[in-house]
Amino acid sequence: MLFWHNQPEHLWPSPGELYLGPPSSLLREPLPLPYLKQEELPSIPSAEPPCPAFQYVLCAATSPAVKQQEETLTYLNQGQSYEVRMLCNPKLGDATRLLKSVVRVVFHDRRLQYTEQQQLDGWRWSRPGDRILDIDVPLSVGVMEPQALPSQLNTVEFYWDPTKRTSLFLQVHCISTEFTPRKKGGEKGVPFRLQIDTFKPSDKELPPEHLHSAGCLIKVFKPKGADRKLKTDREKIEKQPLHERDKYQTACESTVFMECTPWPEPSLGPHPPLSPLALTSPHSCKLLSPERLCSSPPFTVDTSRGSPARDLNPGASILETQQWLHLHRFSNYCRMLANFTGTDLLKLTRQDLIQICGAADGIRLFNTLRARPIRHRLTLYVAREVSRQENEVPKNPDSGFYQEISLDELSAVELMGKLAEFLALPANQIHRLFHQGPGGILILLSDQVIQNLKDESYFVAVVKKVQNPDGYYLVLT
Repeated sequence: MLFWHNQPEHLWPSPGELYLGPPSSLLREPLPLPYLKQEELPSIPSAEPPCPAFQYVLCAATSPAVKQQEETLTYLNQGQSYEVRMLCNPKLGDATRLLKSVVRVVFHDRRLQYTEQQQLDGWRWSRPGDRILDIDVPLSVGVMEPQALPSQLNTVEFYWDPTKRTSLFLQVHCISTEFTPRKKGGEKGVPFRLQIDTFKPSDKELPPEHLHSAGCLIKVFKPKGADRKLKTDREKIEKQPLHERDKYQTACESTVFMECTPWPEPSLGPHPPLSPLALTSPHSCKLLSPERLCSSPPFTVDTSRGSPARDLNPGASILETQQWLHLHRFSNYCRMLANFTGTDLLKLTRQDLIQICGAADGIRLFNTLRARPIRHRLTLYVAREVSRQENEVPKNPDSGFYQEISLDELSAVELMGKLAEFLALPANQIHRLFHQGPGGILILLSDQVIQNLKDESYFVAVVKKVQNPDGYYLVLT
């Protein structure tokens, strides 16, 4: 861990100085950054080598036991403070105002991404009062208004001035083996992704503009465990023949975050958002194109069943298409698809969407556009009781006509509520719900009875007035 508070001024280069000079001067011994070489982006004619607008550097050594084409892996000790240097190139854009950054620790394993919320809830239950990620405020420099929401154990956020030196110290309190079935040591633990998303706050209550996202892979060990694991990896590589060593990356004293997709905003639905996957390999980095500099999702919308905006109408206008993208958590691509109508979007093939949005979001957008309506678990047809006297005119013109009632929870409370709405009765005055069985007996409709009803059955609802307490009994005959 590096402490630079009492170091001389010249030991910390300013963001502008970090990128000046010929291409050979960009590669320092502890931080080989091959993706900054000018020859990798020949289409940009410039006297100076191109450089990213933002760069985040974790002051922890990378593992030497990682193959060339894989993403770097960094070992951390549980509860130890690690420095993350926040660097910004002042030559790229307006850097005169405060920026907001959100830091998260999420799962890298796809299997755990689908059960992320359940995993976090289990960790919260086993470690009450603890957090997964924290900011070490006393050690941090240039960090303003740090926040750690109690409801988000794995997320912290803060503001920082890109024109000044900013050093963030983070602590990760969960270890990788806490999310594996068998806890036999750190080697069997799952990797996490440490991700930073940076935004530029907007005026007039507009959503913040997304500027940059980057992340790195980490594994967290018990105290001193990361040092032992790093030593073991070094000894393992040193024992390899020379031709085998070339297959592995050279370990660096610091870890450079790689550009990745921005973190999707949480929705109100039951499923948590998935962890984003890195778009680049450990030896390549792409500059953000203007199309990718788009705003983050400004709000969350209820996408529950039966929402009229679930399916995109082919006749949807550009504005309606943009609202549909926001509704289904594709806000990061609104600017890229700014001129698309509903017909234009529906004409895109699966390969087109993957090329525009990347593999993960492209497949998700394709499946959302072609999604079939959800079929209800049980459908019943119910009619009102018709007047028994031939000369008597029914009070309700809908008497004798059947109406469809769809059930999803298959519970008596759900059926009673929908029958009350259908019969125009106060739901709190319906005390019992019966089903007429063999021989005219009345069977109390419980959850189990409803679950065993045959789909698309039809009934006639008979309303019986009762006293003490004042209310109604409903009988389905």
